[in-house]
Amino acid sequence: MIEQVKHECGIAMIKLRKPLDYYKEKYGTYLYGLNLLYLLMEKQHNRGQEAAGVGCVYTHAAPGEEYIYRERALGSNAISDIFGRIKNDMHDCLVRGVSTIDLPFVGELYMGHLRYSTTGKSGMKFVHPFLRRNNWPSRNLMLCGNFNMTNVEEIFGDIVSRGQHPRVMSDTIILLEQLGESLDNENQRLHRFFRDQGIVEPELSIRMEDNLDFKNILQRPATTWDGGYAICGMTGSGDMMVMRDPHGIRPAFYYCDDEIFVAASERPVIQTALHVEVDDVHELTPGAAIIVSKNNDVRIEQILPQLDYKHCSFERIYFSRGSDRDVYHERKSLGRQLTPKILEAVDGDLEHTIFSFIPNTAEVAYMGMVEGLYKHLEHLKLERIMALDRNSADFEDQVHNILHQRLRTEKIAIKDIKLRTFITEGNQRNDLAAHVYDVTYGQVQDGVDNLVVIDDSIVRGTTLRQSIIRILDRLHPRRIVIVSSSPQVRFPDYYGIDMRKMSEFIAFRAAIQLLKERKMQHVIDEVYARCKAQEGLPKEEVVNYVVDIYAPFTDDEISEQIARMVTSDEIHADVKLVYQSVEGMHNAIPTAPGDWYFTGDYPTPGGNKMVNQAFINWYESVY
Repeated sequence: MIEQVKHECGIAMIKLRKPLDYYKEKYGTYLYGLNLLYLLMEKQHNRGQEAAGVGCVYTHAAPGEEYIYRERALGSNAISDIFGRIKNDMHDCLVRGVSTIDLPFVGELYMGHLRYSTTGKSGMKFVHPFLRRNNWPSRNLMLCGNFNMTNVEEIFGDIVSRGQHPRVMSDTIILLEQLGESLDNENQRLHRFFRDQGIVEPELSIRMEDNLDFKNILQRPATTWDGGYAICGMTGSGDMMVMRDPHGIRPAFYYCDDEIFVAASERPVIQTALHVEVDDVHELTPGAAIIVSKNNDVRIEQILPQLDYKHCSFERIYFSRGSDRDVYHERKSLGRQLTPKILEAVDGDLEHTIFSFIPNTAEVAYMGMVEGLYKHLEHLKLERIMALDRNSADFEDQVHNILHQRLRTEKIAIKDIKLRTFITEGNQRNDLAAHVYDVTYGQVQDGVDNLVVIDDSIVRGTTLRQSIIRILDRLHPRRIVIVSSSPQVRFPDYYGIDMRKMSEFIAFRAAIQLLKERKMQHVIDEVYARCKAQEGLPKEEVVNYVVDIYAPFTDDEISEQIARMVTSDEIHADVKLVYQSVEGMHNAIPTAPGDWYFTGDYPTPGGNKMVNQAFINWYESVY
């Protein structure tokens, strides 16, 4: 994506299922789990570059010794900062004569988190993992996740009504307190149960730790959640869980053998870190939690009923690692699906068309696009050869000329440097931004060749207008065709990706502009009135009326309007935009039917409520 959209968060969970001495003997170090955590986090670095955090539990610490460790840091270098601090702490302990097994962050349970803010909130108090402390190990709770709740106010009200007083209105902190109360209730249940059997301390606490059940902890709180999530938790006594939302919006994968349990947001990350095959890594069932007890029993519990599967399609198009077997093939298929539209955009003229991609994340879709175009070209060659007169004197030359035709594929745009534009203003700033990318000169025939460049998605259109189209126009093509392997992004996301405002989307701005140009302002006013009338309704009763903004227009009409909006007056080339169709996307990515970005079909009631509110906010800021 040319215009950077903040990624989802990333999770990493590890439970060592053997005594620590086992790993020391087999792998030569007590740091096996910690080293693996570092690898899992670095391999998911793309999922969060604002902050990171790690946690560790050591279940065999003696009273008076620390058994829960946590380290967090802000910034794009957070992972390096965290593990650098841990290394320094370990070195200091070794100098003091602390044994290797008693070093900080040597334990059986590990948690890692990579953060991108999806709400605009920043600072250390919002960095995962969150920790709820207590003197009893089984009452300590550490929590992290890749999630966003659409009904934070409802959850907040629920825990306030139960007597709590949260310090911050943040979904993560609210969930920590909500699950913390549920953990307390589970401990109290077990305390009563074993006490009634005549068991007393310290045996009573041991029995409670051995019988703690994360299923009981999750069941009531989970019924109040509306959102997309992969939530991770672990207790100070050694229990661990990962739970996924009932629509499967956010990803969660796991691997388990007799040595180790590992969970992460990305399948190939686990494959690489543990050297296992793709079929050894499993996707967590929507609505289910995988629970690893203190005693290393692993089981999957269905916490909430599995609902319509709505795994995020944008995840597959852009955010997921392209090294995943299925994601790689899906992105190639996205490119192939666009072949007919691209041919139409260049009037079928392959001889005078150059194909390229920008940025590097679009390379796989580009490969699929080229495959589709080659297949079309081979079909054309066959038709032309079959139409030749075999008795013609120059038959062989004609065949040779047909077979010699190739697609013209070039590396046209290159991201050269990261320029800082804060010292300039206005047109100077835009001019400087236009130099972030450089172009390859000498490949385009002036005024004759078309230039087709594919991107994985186009969201805001700002960089297209200010930079990309301007630098491509320097090559003097006859026509510039910008291709998006995803459909038009029309609606905000509320499930963990930082796209929340209507005004961000060039497709929305294009539709509004068309409504105004065609004297249809009444549509905008009516949508506002309908959205406003629903403000006080429960989220389950709210209808997404924002879809009516797009209803009067075809996809092509909006694409043409976007092309006009991203083409400034000084551009000489004809500019066209080609977008993937929603149908084409579903054909390419059947495993991810969640398409609310493109259709407004939100998987949960909270999405409808929030998109209407986003439109109200936009309308009231403009009118």
